[in-house]
Amino acid sequence: MRKIRNDSGARLDAAAFVTLLVEERDDRLAVRLHRPEAKNAIDRAMVEELHAVCAHLERSPKILILSGTPGDPETGTKAVFASGADIAQLRERRRDDALAGINSQILDRIAKLPMPVIAALDGYALGGGAELAYAADFRIGTPALRMGNPETSLGIMAGAGATWRLKELVGEPVAKQILLAGKVLTGEDCLTVGLITEMVAPEELMNAAHALADRIATQDALAVRISKTVFHTPREVHPVIDTLAQGILFESPAKFDRMQAFLDRKKK
Repeated sequence: MRKIRNDSGARLDAAAFVTLLVEERDDRLAVRLHRPEAKNAIDRAMVEELHAVCAHLERSPKILILSGTPGDPETGTKAVFASGADIAQLRERRRDDALAGINSQILDRIAKLPMPVIAALDGYALGGGAELAYAADFRIGTPALRMGNPETSLGIMAGAGATWRLKELVGEPVAKQILLAGKVLTGEDCLTVGLITEMVAPEELMNAAHALADRIATQDALAVRISKTVFHTPREVHPVIDTLAQGILFESPAKFDRMQAFLDRKKK
C-alpha cells in the first residue's frame, strides 16, 4: 500500500487505498469497506487503512459515513457490511496479538473521532463487523441486516468493545442473548431494540445516511464536536464538564452569529 496522504488541510488520496473505497466532500468522508472477495472481513490491511482515515479526520474533522458492499439484484450478489474479522489471520494470532488490541484500538479510535460517525448497514454485520457498527454514533439498517457476535462459537470472545458497548446500547438481557447465546438479530430486531434508529430499503440506505449527515452539517461544527466529547465523558465529571464546555461555546463567534440570525428571523 502506498503512503496515504493525510496532511492537515489536504484530502485523502483515494487511489492509495486497497481495502476501502473513499469519497471525500467538504463536510464528510464516505468510506466503503471493500474486500468483496472476503465478504469485507476485517484484516490487518483494512485496520491500517482505517487508522489512516482516523488520522485524517483527527486533523480535519468531518462526519464519517461507514458502509459495506451493496447487493446487486442482477448478479445475485448479496449485500454485506462486514462478515467479521479475517478468520484466517485470527486463527494464527496468539496471546501477545490479543494483548496488542489490534482491532479494539482502531474501533476505540473511530468511536472517539471528533465528528459523528454514521454506520450504513446492509447484509451481514457480524463479529468485528458488528463491533465496528457499535462504535458508530448512528446506525441505519435495512431489513436484510443480520447483526450479531458469534465469537464464542469460535472459541473466543467479542474482544473489541462488544462486551460493554452492546450492553450500553441495548441493555444487559439482549446483549447477553447476542454475546453468550449467539443470537443474530434481523433488521427488524435491531430496530425494535434500538440498535439501529432507522430502517430503510437497501436502495435508499446511502441516501438516508447522507440525509442524516446533511442534518448534522446544518449544526455548528464546534458545538457538535464539544457535545459529542461531553456526551461520552464519565458521569462523575458532570456537571462540571458541561459548564466548562458551555463556557468555551459561549465565546464562539458562531454562537453570536447563529443567535443573532435566530433573533432576526423572529422579527420578520
